[in-house]
Amino acid sequence: MKKKDDLTKDAPEVPEGGLSRRRFMGAAALAGVAGATGLGTSVMSREAWAAAAEEARNKVHVGPGELDEYYGFWSGGHQGEVRVLGVPSMRELMRIPVFNVDSATGWGITNESKEILGGDQQYLNGDCHHPHISMTDGRYDGKYLFINDKANTRVARIRLDIMKTDKITHIPNVQAIHGLRLQKVPKTNYVFCNAEFVIPQPNDGKEFSLENSYTMFSALDAETMEVAWQVIVDGNLDNTDADYTGKYAASTCYNSERALDLAGTMRNDRDWVVVFNVERIAAAVKAGKFKTIGDSKVPVVDGRGKSEFTRYIPVPKNPHGLNTSPDGKYFIANGKLSPTVSVIAIDKLDALFDDKIELRDTVVAEPELGLGPLHTTFDGRGNAYTTLFIDSQVCKWNIADAIKHYNGDKVNYIRQKLDVHYQPGHNHASLTESRDADGKWLVVLSKFSKDRFLPVGPLHPENDQLIDISGEEMKLVHDGPTFAEPHDCILVRRDQIKTKKIYERDDPFFAGARAQAKKDGVTLESDNKVIRDGNKVRVYMTSVAPQFGMTEFKVKEGDQVTVYVTNLDMVEDVTHGFCMVNHGVSMEISPQQTSSVTFTAGKPGVYWYYCNWFCHALHMEMGGRMLVEKA
Repeated sequence: MKKKDDLTKDAPEVPEGGLSRRRFMGAAALAGVAGATGLGTSVMSREAWAAAAEEARNKVHVGPGELDEYYGFWSGGHQGEVRVLGVPSMRELMRIPVFNVDSATGWGITNESKEILGGDQQYLNGDCHHPHISMTDGRYDGKYLFINDKANTRVARIRLDIMKTDKITHIPNVQAIHGLRLQKVPKTNYVFCNAEFVIPQPNDGKEFSLENSYTMFSALDAETMEVAWQVIVDGNLDNTDADYTGKYAASTCYNSERALDLAGTMRNDRDWVVVFNVERIAAAVKAGKFKTIGDSKVPVVDGRGKSEFTRYIPVPKNPHGLNTSPDGKYFIANGKLSPTVSVIAIDKLDALFDDKIELRDTVVAEPELGLGPLHTTFDGRGNAYTTLFIDSQVCKWNIADAIKHYNGDKVNYIRQKLDVHYQPGHNHASLTESRDADGKWLVVLSKFSKDRFLPVGPLHPENDQLIDISGEEMKLVHDGPTFAEPHDCILVRRDQIKTKKIYERDDPFFAGARAQAKKDGVTLESDNKVIRDGNKVRVYMTSVAPQFGMTEFKVKEGDQVTVYVTNLDMVEDVTHGFCMVNHGVSMEISPQQTSSVTFTAGKPGVYWYYCNWFCHALHMEMGGRMLVEKA
């Protein structure tokens, strides 16, 4: 078997077509860290490229009135939201507010959303990275989408039938949830979360040192959204993924040194992939073999060192992405500061946990691909696609051939390299996180757009590129400017998502409004009345386009006013809005939905409220007035 140091001696030639090296940002600074490589890129003639691009563009066209084949769910990056796109058209269909405040829908303003966000504990920012869809037997079931908030250590769940966030969980004992993936088999029972940063335990402000500091791997119950258990680990945690048996999850670590400075985090030539034995962890927790930390009641087990719960597989160097092949055979760790990726055979993990083989015996290939490998995705035909950040390329390579090369065969595992624009991070192929990976489309999310779009000032958009991978060659067909680093996405067939056209009246999304109305003796579907309880005033009204059921009401200055609006329209897409002028509140009310918002009545005077979502030819006439009297 070849050693790692031997790989650079006879790295495979690139497919016929010549060699070239793109200029790349930061090459001088990073080449010494990443190491030199002899790999280049396949070059097509201008005429051949133009013909191939035209052919691929014909596939991407979705005409007026036609529907896309796939839903794409994009993380909203620093915007704190999730964006819904149609693929291959790349048309934006919807934005789902999650950790942000959104004045259009009232997210972060309405009582229903504030309750989900945590009331007084809510933050005004979010940093969404990794959207993933719930699964049953390794296939997307379209029930939920989960997404992390690195900025404030949270995980959110989105109901895909209404495309609304319905749960948000603050993860205790850790900081900065970065990597997030789901249990695939038998279904998504657990949501796996990596906390990136090492912190003191307890983190009570008494010490700044690393002496008693660590981070943890967390598992949330996907239905209750409560933290089921946590595992203390050596080093830190970056990205994660799960297998197709339900037994193992794995995470990359880029700071095995536990360093606090940049140079220190690059000291070791190898860091590791930590593999978690989910069955053993769950059994220990069930048997009561755990501890708790501080005020948290979450069960915690220790996975450091020689633990029954973990194994630490050495891989080069500051690894980043961790991706499971759709055939369930391999975890692939992307080297970042090494030009290699490490292929870990999942079927060897039982023997590893039984101490029958050594840690590196699980590594069955370590192909050299280029500079800055970050993330890998798959086409379901045995090929992998890895982003090369420094080279600004995607490398298509064959897993089986990479394994043969690692075992000494003279075989070229690289199929093609394609320039992308510029510095790609995540990439994602259609259905790639499931057994159904179909190898049709690849999205590459590039961190910089530079000269690809009209200039819009010092802050540039990022660039999401769509690539046709249905044939032997990758073909770039679309550039898409995006705002605030969307980071990652997931593509699912449109038939795997079943959305409601209108709300059902017993929907749990507005259960709080129904409960309060019952206490007040109010029937939400018919009553228009005002309930006064001291300085608390509850205003109940219906709406049918183009009129509110109540067009006037009175309150006192300083009253805490809650307005409940129930949209009685039964027609799809007839959404109403409620906006109270000069009070900083607005909200969306979709058909058959009840929404509520609370505000403090301002200084005495008359204030108009109006419908701020277009609903009717007489939309402008849909309004009413609130009279604020002196207290």
